[in-house]
Formats: sequence, C-alpha cells, structure tokens
Amino acid sequence: MSSDREALKAAFLGANGFGDARREPLGGDASTRAYERLHQDGETYIFMDQPPALESAPCPPGATADERRAAGYNALARLAAGRVDAFIACALYLKGQGLSAPDILAADPGAGLAVLEDLGDDLFARLLETGKADEAELYDAAIDALLALHAKTPPAMLPPGWPLLKYDDLALETAQNVFVEWMPKLRPSLAFSAKALAEWEAIWGPIRARGEAGATVFCHRDYHAENLIWLPKRKGAARVGMLDFQDAVLAHPAWDLSMLLHDARRDVSSAREAESLARYLKARPELDAETFLADYHALGALNVARILGIFARLVTRDDKPRYLAFMPRLWDYLDRCLADPSLNDLKLWFERYVPEMAR
Repeated sequence: MSSDREALKAAFLGANGFGDARREPLGGDASTRAYERLHQDGETYIFMDQPPALESAPCPPGATADERRAAGYNALARLAAGRVDAFIACALYLKGQGLSAPDILAADPGAGLAVLEDLGDDLFARLLETGKADEAELYDAAIDALLALHAKTPPAMLPPGWPLLKYDDLALETAQNVFVEWMPKLRPSLAFSAKALAEWEAIWGPIRARGEAGATVFCHRDYHAENLIWLPKRKGAARVGMLDFQDAVLAHPAWDLSMLLHDARRDVSSAREAESLARYLKARPELDAETFLADYHALGALNVARILGIFARLVTRDDKPRYLAFMPRLWDYLDRCLADPSLNDLKLWFERYVPEMAR
C-alpha cells in the first residue's frame, strides 16, 4: 500500500473519532477491498478500504450496450466497482426491510473508506465446518431472509442515490461468457470453435430472456455461507447478518437461491437443496413451482458456469491457485442443474465440448 493511501486512511480515522483505535488486518477475498478490525474502548468496528482507482467504472443507469462495452467489465456485468456509496445504499435498504446489514458509522465514499458495525465472526461457513450450528436451522433462516427480501419490489433508485439496475440480457450474457473466455486458459485442451460458440449462444439466449423477464426482486448477488453471519439474539429473518451486498441488482429470485445452494466453498447436499427450495416455494404459493424450478436450474447452470469461469480467471490471471480446489464441487452442482430435462441441449453441449478429463 502506498504511503499516500495509508496517510489518507489515518486522516479519515482520526477525523471520525477512530484515530486511537488499534488496527487489526483481516483476511481478504477475491475482490480489491481490504478490511481491518478496529479495537477502541472495549468495542470493535470494521474498517473498509476500497481504493476507487483499482476498479473500472460502474454502469451508468442509461448506458447503451456499446457504452457499457467501452466502459469495461463492471459496466457490462452491472457490478458496483466496489463503490462505498453502493454499499451504503444497499445497507440502508436492507435495514429498512427489517434485515441485518452493518450500521454505517462513518464514510467517505469518494475516498472509498467506511467504518461499519462489527457483526462478529460467526459466519455460517465457520459455524458449520466446526459443528457449532445446525445446518437446517441456518439454511431455513437464510431462506426466510430471502423471502423477506423478495416480499417487496424495490425502488429503481436506492436512497440516498444509488441505482438498482436490472440483471439484464447483456449482464447475463457477460456472465455466461466468462466460462468460454477463461476456461481454455486454465485447460488448454479446450479450444471452443466458432460452431461451439454459436451453439453456446443459441442455448443461453432463451434462458437469459427468462432471467431478465423474471427480474423482480432485490438480489444480494453474493448470498452464500461466507457472507452470512449468524445473529441468534435477533429475531426472525434479522438473525441472518448480510455482508458483501454492494453489487446488488434487480434480478430473478432464483439467482440468490443458486448462490446459496450452489455454494462454491462448501458442499450443499441435494437433500438440503431440495428442502430449502421446498421451504421457499411453500411460502410463495403464487409461484408455479414447475416453472420456477425450471428457471432455477437454468439460471443456476448459468451462475455455476460463470463462477467456474471466474475461478479459472483467478487462477490464471491473478495467480490464486487455491480456487482450483473449489472447482470439482462446482462441476457437481452443474451436473445437478443439467439433470433437468429442459436443459438437455446444454447438457449435450458440455458432453460434446468439455470432456470429463478437462474438468
């Protein structure tokens, strides 16, 4: 980190009453953000550092497809570019729905800095891997939090002024194509011909249309066990503390279900998946279950293929080989999605162009 950035951070903390706090660096993730835990007067807080210059620009609300392509990946995918103002707006919206997101204690969005409420260390993932929590209880609570989130159509502009953009056809196309762009860099034996790529696009086009048509709910977009914190002293859906939601979009409700139940970092059994989906559908009798599950499997397949491509990129471009360990689990989830007979063409595409030895 540059001395200028460190001086900026120290000045921000001092100006907001945290100048005397002991700073404890926390482990990073796949993003360009960094976190520290602040210790002061017997309390703890989370210090978020997202240098704006490390990301390409987010998508302006009225940008055309060509303008988004010119702006770069974040605009294409409708990602928030780590913007602190996006985090603040999403946190305020979630809290307004009675859900648990960190309080914002101090922020300088232009500098990419914020001090947040510390929700603790009881990540769902850590509790489950150490046997300190019941899987059914945590996943039921996570489904209930999604139900609360999906009960209301969100505004197009989140106060105090961040647009909630739709996960539209271009963003979904960008997501699907991460796989065919980056998997050959990880597995050189994969070389997708023009014919393979044309078939790939023909299969996904109708699925994207369903995804965009069904985009009706606030989508956290990274809703999995590493981003959920168990808060058992709170009530109902508020027991699920949410993190890393700044990339939220208006999307099909199946998307966050896929993020939760196709978790790249921990095994979610087919039985747990079925129980969670049944709980969700029971609470939403207005949905046609057969149609919804077909959308869930189709968009789930797109999501899993996207994550496989992202992990291939992290390994090959960013020199993060640890992501290789997650990929066999993702292939299993993809096979689970492709068992849906409506996705037979997609299943045959993978059998034809991505042989087992290349997975």
